[in-house]
Amino acid sequence: MTKSDLQQAFLGRLHHLGQTVTSRFDALSSQMRRIVLTGVLLFAVAMALLTITVPFDFVSQCIFAAGCFIAALILRKQPGRFPVVLLIVLSLIASLRYMYWRLTSTLGFETWLDFLFGYGLLAAELYALVVLIFGYLQTSWPLRRQPVLLTQPPSEWPTVDIFIPSYNESLDIVKVTIFAAQAIDWPKEKLRVHVLDDGKREDFRSFCHNIGVNYLVRDNNRHAKAGNLNAALKVTDGDFVAIFDADHVPTRSFLQICVGWFYKDPKLAMLQTPHFFFSPDPFEKNLNTFQSVPNEGELFYGLVQDGNDLWNATFFCGSCAVMRRTALMEVGGVAVETVTEDAHTALKMSRAGYNTAYLAIPQAAGLATENLSRHIKQRIRWARGMAQIFRTDNPLLGRGLGLGQRLCYLNAMLHFFYGLPRLVFLTAPLTYLFFGAQIFHASALMITAYVLPHILHASLTNSKIQGRFRHSFWNEVYETVLAWYIMGPVLMALVNPKFGGFNVTDKGGIIDQKFFEWKLALPYIVLLTLNMLGMAFGFWQLAYGQEGAMTTILINMAWTIYNIIITAASVAVASETRQVRSEPRVAAELSVNVELADGRVIEGVTQDFSQKGLGFRLPDGIEIPKGERIKIVLFRNQQPSEFMATVMFSRGGLLGAQFDRMTLRQQSELVRLTFSRADIWASRWGNRRVDTPLKALYEVTCIGMGGIRELFKATVVELKNLVPVRRQPSPKLENNMEKQ
Repeated sequence: MTKSDLQQAFLGRLHHLGQTVTSRFDALSSQMRRIVLTGVLLFAVAMALLTITVPFDFVSQCIFAAGCFIAALILRKQPGRFPVVLLIVLSLIASLRYMYWRLTSTLGFETWLDFLFGYGLLAAELYALVVLIFGYLQTSWPLRRQPVLLTQPPSEWPTVDIFIPSYNESLDIVKVTIFAAQAIDWPKEKLRVHVLDDGKREDFRSFCHNIGVNYLVRDNNRHAKAGNLNAALKVTDGDFVAIFDADHVPTRSFLQICVGWFYKDPKLAMLQTPHFFFSPDPFEKNLNTFQSVPNEGELFYGLVQDGNDLWNATFFCGSCAVMRRTALMEVGGVAVETVTEDAHTALKMSRAGYNTAYLAIPQAAGLATENLSRHIKQRIRWARGMAQIFRTDNPLLGRGLGLGQRLCYLNAMLHFFYGLPRLVFLTAPLTYLFFGAQIFHASALMITAYVLPHILHASLTNSKIQGRFRHSFWNEVYETVLAWYIMGPVLMALVNPKFGGFNVTDKGGIIDQKFFEWKLALPYIVLLTLNMLGMAFGFWQLAYGQEGAMTTILINMAWTIYNIIITAASVAVASETRQVRSEPRVAAELSVNVELADGRVIEGVTQDFSQKGLGFRLPDGIEIPKGERIKIVLFRNQQPSEFMATVMFSRGGLLGAQFDRMTLRQQSELVRLTFSRADIWASRWGNRRVDTPLKALYEVTCIGMGGIRELFKATVVELKNLVPVRRQPSPKLENNMEKQ
């Protein structure tokens, strides 16, 4: 038997063992899964404690690290969840061994500068390690809950109140959500749609009256969205409450997918579904990564929430969720003490002994924030709210929570404290390059031997766990963009939890020209400039510095190069691209018939749709000229729906058509045929390219280079604007001067 055959046989047995363990684990009850997983993790910690304290010299450490990493590379190729747990064990061994060495061998600081910078970096590293460990706990074995279908006849289904809170969103945005809520497949006498208008707008009142939904207002706007929902709870009485933000469009199957779990589990208080976005966020739009790189929120909804579900710690996210009214009223309604009323409400339900659940199946879709300014504003509110909960209702304290619940909630809150640690990591190598600060009191080779395994194992393990929902190195970009802006509000919330109010994230609108967000980009530009200066200092020290310090200089320069890549990519996000459509188009392939003025009917396939038009492809050789009037026929359950339209674009069999002014009934029918289709969102969920760390690093590097290029262009434009334009003298003035 050849070496290759032996290797294949070993991998085959390892794969079979992993599949067997995974299948047996999946067959266990939810409670037994938690017990087994806890036991495995505790065993892993015990084994790690036996290995992290063993002192190694440089060669022994390198051999040990190489062996662990080779094992990790083999495990990464194996399917199933058990290899993931083993990867986590190896990662924790490498990280904890590094931290033990760091605490026992590198802190002999001699000057106040070394002390200040050294312990600052150590604090940031300890924070990152705690978040890494808690993250592994959350995501090591997602529950992957499946829908429970209702077995009762429709006449016995419960009554459901649909709440659609709104404040300043335009009617064009909100009416799609309202139409979709009306279209939910549920007995009409048991489905009650309520628009909760804190903006008290007459056009909303008139619209709701015309289509037959309830329009609710209150005499004040106290506690913002939470107060709006609580006011509606007082005047409604449905068995369940489903909540959708004004721009989150539910599918027809939403309630039938969700409500069954409440019958299976009488203690279930809340079931959350993903927030899925059919428009690009500022990162996707400005970096041109929409549909190719998972967006910032996909990790949370694609993996973290599913992992929380294993520990009965699913968070309520403010929209796309169903709640049992009795449980909600028992905890006092929607929480009003913090600006993240959703997560705080779920925490209260868990403390009261209720269960929460998560279904990782998109059953609604909405609009992402359109520009960087709105995105940052939204994240500041989230960060401040989670810090408020940490300060006023800390999950580690008080009764009613299990250990897993406490740690899941704690990690969610700790996550938003990344602002200061992220800034520390982005500037740490500069302390040596600029000031000669010795933040590691160890040889450069020993630092490399311990740091690299820690970083590589964490990167490899997270890539395996998160590969469908977060690509490598993008987390650093997301955090760098937000770090400066969330740091202050988070720290202020710790000091004064009542500081600051609720702000509504605007949605919709257009960006009619490209521009550079100088004000928002300033922190990234400063960081980029400092790191570039650090590189220049590094080259100078290589040429003229101490001869024995070359390895240390090179290590710090390599770290600085990485920071340049990340900060440059962050600068690229600040270059706002144009958004000329007031309504985003949703990519979808649906059968469509096009009827021409001469009576011919042509079969086609849609490319995308919006409220106001369709893009579609016709068979080869068929052209319809721009400006021609056509009739578009879409189908639902073989039933046709007709819409008159005008061709606005025609090229090579691709057409874009704009609908004529539609009646309310036609608008409602169009939403049923397009936005309300669950298959459109489910087919795109988690189906992006799986992460490859080296390819992801290359992509982020290219984006960083583009960021530097955009910064240079914007700087040239600004300099041109600052230079006064020399006015040319008029011909009349020139003649007068000549006469003189």
